[in-house]
Amino acid sequence: MKEVLVTGGTGYIGSHTVVELHNSGYKAIIVDNLSNSHRSMLKRLEDITGVTPKFYKKDLKDQESLREVFKENNITSVIHFAASKAVSESVNKPLLYYKNNLLGTINLLELMEAYHVSSMIFSSSCTVYGEPDKLPVTENSEIKPANSPYGNTKQVCEEIIKDAIASNDALQAISLRYFNPIGAHDSGKIGEFPSGIPNNLMPYLLEVAAGKLEQLSVFGDDYNTPDGSCIRDYIHVVDLAKAHVVSLQRLLQNKAKEKYGVFNLGTGTGYSVLDIITTFEKTIGKKLNYKVVDRRPGDVEKIYADTSYANDKLGWKAKSGLEEMLQSSWKWQQRLMEET
Repeated sequence: MKEVLVTGGTGYIGSHTVVELHNSGYKAIIVDNLSNSHRSMLKRLEDITGVTPKFYKKDLKDQESLREVFKENNITSVIHFAASKAVSESVNKPLLYYKNNLLGTINLLELMEAYHVSSMIFSSSCTVYGEPDKLPVTENSEIKPANSPYGNTKQVCEEIIKDAIASNDALQAISLRYFNPIGAHDSGKIGEFPSGIPNNLMPYLLEVAAGKLEQLSVFGDDYNTPDGSCIRDYIHVVDLAKAHVVSLQRLLQNKAKEKYGVFNLGTGTGYSVLDIITTFEKTIGKKLNYKVVDRRPGDVEKIYADTSYANDKLGWKAKSGLEEMLQSSWKWQQRLMEET
């Protein structure tokens, strides 16, 4: 059974990917510093898979501590999620983001080279495109100046990985530029579970719907969009997790002719923030208390993906529609409410 190191594996996308790795016959080794996740996720993963994942509480910035993971396991590949990830927070704390996201990636690549681990799947983001001139964005769209330090760290990390590959004949990688993951596992046992007050739309919306937070802020209604609010391409987190496994298989089975590949992961459909609120209210049957406030620094006006390249080369396609994503999110939130 191939052992795959999953950094950030108790986080939102990481935990769902651990499930899909198990379903495909891989053994996940999780490294997470739990700065924005919970140790209880390990029990939730065990409840779904029947297996307790091997877990290390470590910070990627501490390379010597991380070395222990490579020494103790026969790691064949790495899926790298661990990073600080909130756009607005990165504007206020840029040095934290550069330190966490860049140093962690560098340390990981150095250890991969030292321990002859040849394959990496990197968790990138559509933020690398900045404010696009043309929609939908393709993998060949211009990489414009990032709108936030977070987006810039994803751009720089991609460049670091490409340079590392150019200097190492044995190393290969795929960067997955995903759009906006929402939803939860159909069991309702895992979902987005940030520490503290959420920074992202969906978990904040859910906590308002659950009565844990008073009001949802819609950051701007004066953008050049049909209803004035920002437009994003929302993708079900399980569809996204499955794409990571397919990408890993592409590398391990040498299906990729190139040493480095990039794929957009989305549905190809853009929904505004107000679309999400309206659809949630109709689908779940709950009214949301929300208020339009000033624009938020770092936000892109509108972006959605052309996914044809990933559909063709990976043989992957997002399957879930928006209502299904929202229903699974609410099912997860209801479970959290029952547990507290």
